[in-house]
Parts: sequence; structure tokens; C-alpha cells
Amino acid sequence: MKQKLTKEGLLSSVRQLTREKWQLGATIFAGKMIGLGLIIMAMMILPGIFGTKAHAAAEVYTAHETSLINTVNTVWTLVAAFLVFGMQAGFVMLEAGFARKRETVNVLMECVFDTCLCGILFYAVGYAFMFGHGNGFIGWGGLGSDGKTITNWFFLQNTPATYEATGIPLLAHWIFQYAFADTCSTIVSGAMIGRTSFRGDILYSIGITGFIYPIIGHWAWGPDGFLALMGTAGNFLPGLGQGFRDFAGSTVVHTIGGMASLAGAIVLGPRLGRIFARDDKAKGGLPPGHNLLVAAVGGFILWFGWYGFNPGSTLSAMDGQGIGRVAANTTLAACSAGFTAMLAALWWGPTKGKFDLAFTVNGFLAGLVAITCPCYWVSPLGALLLGGVAGFIVFAGVYIFEWFRIDDPVGAVSVHGLNGIWGTLSLGLFASGQYGATGPTGADNSAPVTGLFYGGGTHVLAAQAIGTFTIAIAVFVVTFIMMFVINKLPNPWRLRVEEHGEVGVGGLDVFDHGIEVYPPQDEDVSLSGLFETGAKVTA
Repeated sequence: MKQKLTKEGLLSSVRQLTREKWQLGATIFAGKMIGLGLIIMAMMILPGIFGTKAHAAAEVYTAHETSLINTVNTVWTLVAAFLVFGMQAGFVMLEAGFARKRETVNVLMECVFDTCLCGILFYAVGYAFMFGHGNGFIGWGGLGSDGKTITNWFFLQNTPATYEATGIPLLAHWIFQYAFADTCSTIVSGAMIGRTSFRGDILYSIGITGFIYPIIGHWAWGPDGFLALMGTAGNFLPGLGQGFRDFAGSTVVHTIGGMASLAGAIVLGPRLGRIFARDDKAKGGLPPGHNLLVAAVGGFILWFGWYGFNPGSTLSAMDGQGIGRVAANTTLAACSAGFTAMLAALWWGPTKGKFDLAFTVNGFLAGLVAITCPCYWVSPLGALLLGGVAGFIVFAGVYIFEWFRIDDPVGAVSVHGLNGIWGTLSLGLFASGQYGATGPTGADNSAPVTGLFYGGGTHVLAAQAIGTFTIAIAVFVVTFIMMFVINKLPNPWRLRVEEHGEVGVGGLDVFDHGIEVYPPQDEDVSLSGLFETGAKVTA
């Protein structure tokens, strides 16, 4: 049946559709809030039922109580993993918003592809390299049934039911750590926007997600990594008396991603036509992103996901005090860093006198990166102060790399690389001496971590410096070599895309993907045209 489409009828339909969307959205939002409320209630009530003296010698749990505790901890870890994975939506929006229109489809596709590739590689080899037993430099498996032979965990074979002493199923731990690995791989694409061939991206992504991240990450997070065991008898630097600490990955995730970004940006060189401020003060500077609305929304999605990144790294819902402190510290560091980055842009540089949105977004992201390492061991005041420093660091970093003619479209090296290092070092300054470790059944504060500003001396700071600079230098050198080799391959596998692919009509989006992010709409019929012509539709 055909009927004439009137202006009043169409507007009524649009209003009805809008109401339905609002109702659906409200229903979904209410459901999420109810679910979140139930999780929070469980986190508040269950620790009181089971107790929180995690490592007291006299604390004994029945098999049933232990099973319940492990179940709650597993649910908490999985919820955190889903939040961290949701950060990918934030990354694609942030990077796409800061990119130019002609390279937007390319960066979206790179992020989507990296997520798929990372899952396969982390299943095949990455998890075994990073969290398996082996030696101080690389893992590969766990103890066999004889208690002596190490069997490989490749393709998640021969794995135990739970990971180490956490009581969490190994596959739940795998999905949580996969989300972290995916975050690291996505960071790198942001600094290489606009001139990386997609096939070159495939090659370097294999190298980073399959080998560089998990193997070097093992040094700090593996059960027998040499930095994790540093300062203990029979291991690396036993006289130091301190191991390297990185609670949720300022160094392991963000510095690795940032240093790999720096290596890739240097090997690639700047985008064609990129003018730097030192060469032309009037025309130079970072090209503006094509959609700051999308970038800002992406930044807030990342901030939301960080509440899985940091509190989830307790791997324990029983540590209610620890989770609450970590979440509060995460919030305060982000707020202060966003504020100081905005002020830095207002006071100095080409943006002087203006409240710059891009710097403010990158500022609170820098604060989130910085607090990721020390979030468990610092007080809220310490989080506020170290976050404030992070805002100034990201502002200075952007202009330092600009002066060196390094083209980093989203500021990935400054946000993740520099502030990953700063956040790791800040533990040695701001650790308040009140908090020790977290465990499956709660906190153990019998051996608190104390930084320089709280009377703890320089031992923690020294351990942090050794760990973060060892990893940063190793990642940069290895990644630079890998990127250099890939850039010497013939097209189309060469890291740098052909010149006509970069500057041709439609840029990388059309060259590598055959489509623009905003296709022409010339053939669409506008609403005004419908009103004017009285067009008919089929009912």
C-alpha cells in the first residue's frame, strides 16, 4: 500500500522514534546501573562476611568459603576485563577524532584489526611468554605433574585450573590480561597515523603483540621475571632489597606502548606536508583533528574503562578498602592532570590565552597513565599531586617532540611514554607507607611501601628507576630495529605507504580501504526534498 508522506506525519514519526530511543536508552542505562549497584553491594557485604585478614596465619577458611571467595573474585576480575576491553571504543574515537579526515578509516581499521590479531597471538604464544614460568627473561609454561618439568602453555595447553595463588580460573586471568595487551598494541597506532601502510601495520603488530609486549612484560609481571624478583637473595641486584613494582601497568602497558610509538614515528618520519613550528612559526604546528567531539567522547570512555584497569588489578573483590582507594586515586590524578594541562596551554606556547580542548583531554589521560603504577600505594593527596605533574609533562612533551620534528598526531609518546615513566618513578616519591600488598582474601599491610617524601629513603625510587628505564630502553631499541627492517621491505609490505597512497585523492582511506569515512551523500533524498515534492513511500 502506498500513502503520501506529509510533513506533519513525518515529524510525528520522528518524534515517536525519538521517544522510543530515549525509552530504550533509559531502560538500558537503568539496567546497567542496577547491575553495577549489585556488584558494589557484593563488594561491600562479602568482605565483611568472610573477613579481610588475607595473610594472617590463624585465618582458616572452609572449602565452601574459599569457593565463594574465588567465585566473587572471578566475577570482579571479569567485570574489570570487560571495562578494560571497552576502552577500545575510546581508543578508536580518540585516535579518529585527532586524525585528519583522509586517514580516519585507516586508523579505525588498524585498531579493529589489532584487537582481533592480539586475541589470537595472546592465545597462541603471548600469555605463555608473559605469565608462564621459565627464566628471568621469558616464560613458556608451568610445572608438570611431576613437580619438576616445565610444560609449555602455548595455545593455552597444559595450563592449571587457576592462575598461581589467586584462586581465579586461568582463562579468566587470560581474558583480563588480553585486554591489557590489546591496550598496549592500540597505543602504537596513534603515533603512526596517516603514513603507515596497512600491510606494514600487520607486520609490526605481530611483532609487538606476539613477542615484544609479552616477553618484556614478563620481566616485571612474570612469576620469575628478573625485575619482579629483583632485590631478593639469588636474583638480580640482591643488595637493593626492593623489587620493581607496577601495580596496573604504567610501565608494562603504557611505557612499552609509548616507546614503541616513538620508535615507529621516528622510522616513518612525518606525514607529507607536515610543517613544524620550528620551521615556520606562522604555519607550523600539529594539524588539528578533524572531529574534536569524537575525540573528547573517546577520552571519557577511556577514563571510564580505567576503573577496570586500575581497581581490577587487585584481582580481588575482597580487598574493598584497596579497590575504593585505587578508584579514588585514579579519579583525582585524572582531574588534577586535566586541570594543569589546561593551565599550561593557557599560559604558554602557541595556545597561550586559550583554553585548549585537545591538551585538556590528553592531560587527564596523562594523569590516568601516571597513577596506574602507584594507585594502590599512594594517598589521595599523593594522587592529586603526581597527577598535576603529569599534566605539565604531557604539555611539555608534545612541544619537545614537535621541536625534534617527530610527528605524533595524538600525542601518544607524551601521554603514554613519558607519563608511564613518570608514574612509575612517582611511586618511589609518593608511596605513603600505609599499604602493602593485595591478595585473594584482602589486604596485607604488614610490609608497607614507603617513598622518599614519607621518610622511606631512595631504595624504592632506585628500584623503580632501574625497572622503568630498563624496559623503556629495551623496547625502544628492539622496536626501532623491527620497524627499520619492515620499512626496508618492498611495497606493499613496506612500513611507509607509497607517496601517492598518502597524498592521493581520499588519502590512505581510499588507497588502502576503498572508502572515505564520510562518503558523499549526493544521491540521498533530503527531508526538505520530501516535503517539497510530496514523495510517496511504500507502507
